[in-house]
Amino acid sequence: MIEGKAETGSLVAGGIAAIFASACCAGPLVLVATGLGGAWLGYLTVFEPYRWIFIGLAVAALVFAWRRIFRPAAQCNPGEACAVPHTRRVFKIAFWFVAAFVAIAAALPYVADLLIGG
Repeated sequence: MIEGKAETGSLVAGGIAAIFASACCAGPLVLVATGLGGAWLGYLTVFEPYRWIFIGLAVAALVFAWRRIFRPAAQCNPGEACAVPHTRRVFKIAFWFVAAFVAIAAALPYVADLLIGG
């Protein structure tokens, strides 16, 4: 097995699913904040009914990553990515970054409603 492939793949999958989950809500906000805009941003709302599917996929990927990244180092074979302390630390930092991104994607519509008053 390639070192860290499963951990990296599950973190990437979680991040991509979080991006799709936030496409309807955070996507237009980020694009407008960066100066990109236009009528086409309204079309991103077609992702709204599928938002929870993408969040579910992101959470499933994070659960798989959690099991691989946070297992005891004693369970790792020598030469695997989880046996190297620096690599474990990098994967843990990446895991928490992606987990925070998924949490923001899940909470953003509710927080936006509170802030906007909608």
